Amino acid sequence: MAAPGRSGAALLRTVLGVWPPGPDAAREWVTRLPSLLGSQQRCVSCVSGPAFFGPRLASASRPNGQNSALDCFLGLSQPDSSLNFRVPAVCMHRDEQDLLLVHRPDMPENPRVLRVVLLGAPNAGKSTLSNQLLGRKVFPVSQKVHTTRSQALGVITEKETQVILLDTPGLISPAKQKRHHLELSLLEDPWKSMESADLVVVLVDVSDKWTRNQLSPQVLQCLTQFSQVPSILVMNKVDCLKQKSVLLELTAALTEGVVNGKKLKTRQAVRSQQGNHCPNLAAKGPNTLSMGHPQRIGWPHFQEIFMLSALSQEDVKTLKQYLLAQAQPGPWEFHSGVLTSQTPEEICANMIREKLLEYLPQEVPYNVQQKTVMWEEGPNGKLMIEQKLLVPKESHMRILIGPKGHLISQMAQEVGRDLMNIFLCEVQLRLSVKLLK
Repeated sequence: MAAPGRSGAALLRTVLGVWPPGPDAAREWVTRLPSLLGSQQRCVSCVSGPAFFGPRLASASRPNGQNSALDCFLGLSQPDSSLNFRVPAVCMHRDEQDLLLVHRPDMPENPRVLRVVLLGAPNAGKSTLSNQLLGRKVFPVSQKVHTTRSQALGVITEKETQVILLDTPGLISPAKQKRHHLELSLLEDPWKSMESADLVVVLVDVSDKWTRNQLSPQVLQCLTQFSQVPSILVMNKVDCLKQKSVLLELTAALTEGVVNGKKLKTRQAVRSQQGNHCPNLAAKGPNTLSMGHPQRIGWPHFQEIFMLSALSQEDVKTLKQYLLAQAQPGPWEFHSGVLTSQTPEEICANMIREKLLEYLPQEVPYNVQQKTVMWEEGPNGKLMIEQKLLVPKESHMRILIGPKGHLISQMAQEVGRDLMNIFLCEVQLRLSVKLLK
């Protein structure tokens, strides 16, 4: 594995010492890891709250998951090299991350670069796909909508090629943004990303029978306004479909029966959709997408179609190789040690927010305010974090803490494991809940 972020490498050199490369030598060092992983490779997570105080040990034989970044460092796993080539760690200190972001790119003699924007409706799987392409989870993922609140950037660097992924919030309408009092970034960031895009990846969740039959008006408007930018269609979550024949009908509808300038051989499916769209929308401009007029439901200018599950490494590998092949000669924008433009604090806050969305019901997670009160490196390189969760109602407070503090403890443990895999260091996370006054 190539060199990770400087802080991660320095930390491991300090805590673990230096050992000869290779799995056999690395295994000899596993017995010397009690300070890093806890007794018998256990992950430490501290939680505080009205019903629970003190440290809690979460037993896990593989606390970082199979083929984790730490395992790669130790040589204990053999991940797919095509998906995990040169996957760096993220610096755990903001100043080091900021320096790395402005560091002169260490590009080869013949560099290639590609800026990719991921577009799609909310909860289409954009962040899951981004994490898989990057080889490490740095973007929050949940089944609830609007997990991604603003544009996030990830960087894939392989050999002479650098692919910059722009993971955007799900496209929404101005009316929805105003009605639900959502952040302006949810409305604006996808459009800003398109201005510098070399390729657009449009993601559609084919498991959602209510939305899968057509591209959203916002996606179509974006594609129309930036029609000069090449685009591809990625049909995600195909593993959830019981009848694979549905994919042919969806392909015909979402592409209007045309891919890369060629007509698809699915005439019957195309005919069934022909009365539902206006064929000359691209010539009329985005303003024709208004209520009361026939709307196009697909985009006939996709260059390629990919049918995949973002959770499948083999499927993602195929898409990743395509993206690398589309890169054009040009200078890199980032040093090869950069994995994401997010600050360490942003990553932590997003991972905590992911768990809030995953475990809390209905509107409760959207009303939780997060405040980081401690972020410092403790003895032996341990990253010590404390974050307060501020809630408006006492009932929300009880829900968040859970019976005997088990829920907030579980969230802290899971976030701690995620952060350990991102920063390549031991993480002690303390969460506390406070009622807003």
